[in-house]
Amino acid sequence: MSSRLERRLGLGDAVFIGLGSMIGAGVFAAFQPAAQIAGAGMLVGLVVAAIVAFCNASSSAQLAAQYPSAGGSYVYGREELGPRWGFAAGWSFLIGKSASSAAMAMVFAAYAVPSEWARPVAVAVVVVLVTVNLFGITRTALLTKVIVIPVLALLAVVIASGVIGGSWVVVPEYLQSWFGGGGEWRLSGTVPAHAEAESAIGGPLAVLQSAGLLFFAFAGYARIATLGEEVRNPAKNIPRAIGIAFAVVVVIYAAVGVTALGALGASGLAATDNPLVDVVTTNGWAWAAPLVRIGAALASLGALLALIAGLGRTAFAMAREGDLPRWFSAVHARYKTPYRAELVVGAVVVVLVLAADLRGVIGFSSFGVLLYYFVANLAAFRQARAFRRYPRAVSVLGALGCAVLVITLPLPAVVTGALVVVAGFVLREVRTRTPRLN
Repeated sequence: MSSRLERRLGLGDAVFIGLGSMIGAGVFAAFQPAAQIAGAGMLVGLVVAAIVAFCNASSSAQLAAQYPSAGGSYVYGREELGPRWGFAAGWSFLIGKSASSAAMAMVFAAYAVPSEWARPVAVAVVVVLVTVNLFGITRTALLTKVIVIPVLALLAVVIASGVIGGSWVVVPEYLQSWFGGGGEWRLSGTVPAHAEAESAIGGPLAVLQSAGLLFFAFAGYARIATLGEEVRNPAKNIPRAIGIAFAVVVVIYAAVGVTALGALGASGLAATDNPLVDVVTTNGWAWAAPLVRIGAALASLGALLALIAGLGRTAFAMAREGDLPRWFSAVHARYKTPYRAELVVGAVVVVLVLAADLRGVIGFSSFGVLLYYFVANLAAFRQARAFRRYPRAVSVLGALGCAVLVITLPLPAVVTGALVVVAGFVLREVRTRTPRLN
């Protein structure tokens, strides 16, 4: 049975898979816990997260051009730093993105059905999307496009409600309190009553913690790299796809973050379970609330679909190299998918959906993903000059940023993540010393 995947994806397919991964993860899930920690300082945290994510995206793009294989930073770490570094990246990706998948399934259910049905529906949607992935990557890409296009349109409605409804006018006051300015920064329009009460924002540690959580929202571009073995002309298309998807998402996140904070205030944003629905309602566009619910559900589906695809490919790559049982490296003869890896990934995500809460899942996910990109930046730093597209300083800044954000995450996420990483290395050592387990 073949252990190679086929190149079936073009540039547009890769861009939409990246957009589908990022938009669902961030806009509908990460702002609320970030506001709980840092208040209006989440806007500063968003800038920090975006800078670190840009460095990581740059490192990932130049690595993917040199190593266009399934597995992303797992492959890059092995090739540039050694097998243990590769395992650290791959294992961190698996634990972090399995948690992300559970979060997306839970967000979908929160917007789609009453709370008492949330977990059963979340489990059902995981099962359905794993099944879609089993039938081939081109079907995954097509469904992602169908999902992402209406989601982008609905996010434009949310942003427009803030611009027209006047909620943007208070955001400069929040930033003014951070930088200590004394001037009048108001735009035209009426300032909402909560403006003065919400002007205070969290201190530097809280802002860094919010950045660590918001980083969760940017990490979807990794999905493009993990599909490197299935993208046509990868040396050209993967870096371009990563850059396009990242640029689009940065603009969207900034606009939505400003709109949400301006409409609800920091305390309101921290307290709501459905932030963007509350945003359009507060801005006087209650007619759009049902549409936003549909958009949130669709975005979560798009992110979950792409996440499951990336997880399956990373587990497949690790199994092919012997870092996971080689049983996972089987490729379906007809559909050319790593079907065993995807089935096991789906089972793990179902367990997380049944056992975890949303904020804990986001923190745990950020821990794993930040470690993954830490390894990617180190690998990019080690690349030969002929393959580097960006200065080494970009990789250094990315690695330092990942290290700072990971240690400032909420303590339970750090402790749990560290224990799971250690457990993974222990299991790897046991397997390598016991050949019959491969």
